[in-house]
Amino acid sequence: MTINHLNIVVADMHRSLAFYMDLLGMRQTFDVPLQGEWIEDVTGCKNAHAHCVFVMPTGGGCRIELLQYLSPEGTALTPNALPYTQGLRHFALEVSDLESWYQKLSTAGVRFVSPPVTVPFRIVEGIQKRLCYCHDPDGVIIELCEHLRS
Repeated sequence: MTINHLNIVVADMHRSLAFYMDLLGMRQTFDVPLQGEWIEDVTGCKNAHAHCVFVMPTGGGCRIELLQYLSPEGTALTPNALPYTQGLRHFALEVSDLESWYQKLSTAGVRFVSPPVTVPFRIVEGIQKRLCYCHDPDGVIIELCEHLRS
């Protein structure tokens, strides 16, 4: 078994594409409207109509499905942006040169929980982890991490 993709429901597709593609450097792999009986059946939502775009890191890995529902319209739940709320809370992007990413995204106005921190224990023998959390335009928590070999 492998993870095929993650889904993020977004409020504004153009804003999300600017974040994931322009700021994070991901590439678009799919762009299609979703509507009809099949999407109504799978979501359980009558008259479901959405704009679906898949992006993925240029280095490969799991795809991210950005989905903007045009009907029915969703609402943002503030508690979902908190790291201790139950359910899927964040996903991690492994980067090289975490400090550069932190500076680049901070300069672009991305909201961070804190500057990068070092985990006080080895996650795997010989590997030290540094990380920080930021939020995408819809409040999804993204962990940026770097694994340093010693």
